Amino acid sequence: MTIDAQILAALRNGKNCSVSGAELAIQFQLSRAAIWARIEELRSLGYEIEASPHEGYRLNKSPDLLHSDDLLARLGDSQKIGRDIRVFQETTSTNDVVERLARDGIAEGVVVFAESQTKGRGRLGRRWVSPSGKGLWFSILLRPTLSPQFITQITVASAVSLRRAIKQITGLTPEIKWPNDLLLNGLKIAGILTELSAEPDMIKHVILGIGVDVNLTSEDLPKELEGVATSLRIVTGRRLDRSGLAVQFLQQFERDYALLHSGRFEELADEWAEACSTLGKIVTIQTPGRLLQGRVEALDQDGALLLRTEFGRLERVLAGIVQSHPI
Repeated sequence: MTIDAQILAALRNGKNCSVSGAELAIQFQLSRAAIWARIEELRSLGYEIEASPHEGYRLNKSPDLLHSDDLLARLGDSQKIGRDIRVFQETTSTNDVVERLARDGIAEGVVVFAESQTKGRGRLGRRWVSPSGKGLWFSILLRPTLSPQFITQITVASAVSLRRAIKQITGLTPEIKWPNDLLLNGLKIAGILTELSAEPDMIKHVILGIGVDVNLTSEDLPKELEGVATSLRIVTGRRLDRSGLAVQFLQQFERDYALLHSGRFEELADEWAEACSTLGKIVTIQTPGRLLQGRVEALDQDGALLLRTEFGRLERVLAGIVQSHPI
């Protein structure tokens, strides 16, 4: 971690108590003047840090921005997912940035955030609205030791992790719409885009792209999304800590990604099933190449959807566009 990240971690670990400047200087092997200079730099970013000659420094308030040093400070050193965090004020798509990093051989676990995206995208190349400073738009580079058939497990795990993180921060319990959407009151608040580079028997890398509508207002949503999408702010009626939600997700996903590698996907599948709004529904699924209709029965061990068709056959569906119908 950088010095700024270590200072922020120390201030946060103080739990609203002051931290001595002398102690910080000793801990980081810097002069007290150097510590003061770093504090001033953090203040310039919007961190409200109180200074007392007798008691030291205390963090009173953090700015509403995504700051890599602060995200790292909150995560700690033990994380694999998020051990390298990069924040862009603007980029085309965070998936594009991570794709370049993947080709350069960057290690698994790098996370790229953007305050805004000019070409944010969802599944099937659909545009994802990404207004500046209003949401979480980020991508994670993964290099799983799994065969390509297990790729859907990663999407399922990330959806479960995100749902759990949102519940922890807001108290809300979103539904999961297979394969990659989270809904509140039937409206979309988050989407997941998983992009894969693989050979027939091995995954080279996976890019997990996530978009969460956190602090968008109704004015931020285009007219064509009326009745389709919403945000956590609209539902709760209050602004939320985007960084806190990001950290909560990364911590949850660290755990769930480890479960995948230990062969314990069934635990995640059970949690997914409890939250999935698609299970038990009569649906039409447009898959690459054909249209299927039937009742959704379960999720299989690879993360595929099991659909009992109108002809009684059990179809295994790995990807598609789902439309529910009244039962």
